[in-house]
Amino acid sequence: MNAYKKYIAELVGTFALVFIAAGSLCADFYLRQVGGQGLGLLGTSVAYGIVVIAVIYAISYISGAHVNPAVTISFWLTRRMDPNTAIMYIVSQIAGATLAGLALKVLFPDALNTLYLGTSMLAPGVTATRGILMEFIITFLLVFTVYGTLVDRRASAGFAGIAIGLVVLFGSLIGGTISGGAANPARVFGTAIASGQFTHHYVWWIGPILGGVVAGFVYDKVFADSKK
Repeated sequence: MNAYKKYIAELVGTFALVFIAAGSLCADFYLRQVGGQGLGLLGTSVAYGIVVIAVIYAISYISGAHVNPAVTISFWLTRRMDPNTAIMYIVSQIAGATLAGLALKVLFPDALNTLYLGTSMLAPGVTATRGILMEFIITFLLVFTVYGTLVDRRASAGFAGIAIGLVVLFGSLIGGTISGGAANPARVFGTAIASGQFTHHYVWWIGPILGGVVAGFVYDKVFADSKK
């Protein structure tokens, strides 16, 4: 039963993340439609960072608050999680992201064929290689921060959510004009499946997963306590 609590927590946490992160983009679109100023890149990035902070404090004591397949795969390959649990985490994350995408489809129908419900897309003129590199870098920094705050027992307790949320916020700000700054395959998949927009979709799987895996191994080899 405890295992199912973890899976449900990952589902709910990922739902919240995708609903707020992509929903802020939909809200920005609606505000601009009626002549408002909109949230802008800063506003949507702040929404993304804050929801990550909230989710970490809400469910980290239950499931570790991965809410991101890149984090889970990194934990799997660095032997912090067994394969079966990792697969169930990813299934839960994808399910939560998909439900969030479908909810946004109902709530923001005008954003379906224009904004694709906030699905990340490459900016005009940006190649897939540049997009993968951007997603690799910002996910590396994200997962590295996860290891340094949530995983490492030497870290100061209580600050993990803020540190990770800030990394997500700044990653979204920097990556927003190139790849959308998602740093999370589930974040993009949920809205992609609801909107049917899968152009260059592999970018948001390859970049984040490689970035997360490399971050995990770098932290283990260079910074982790050898006595653990």
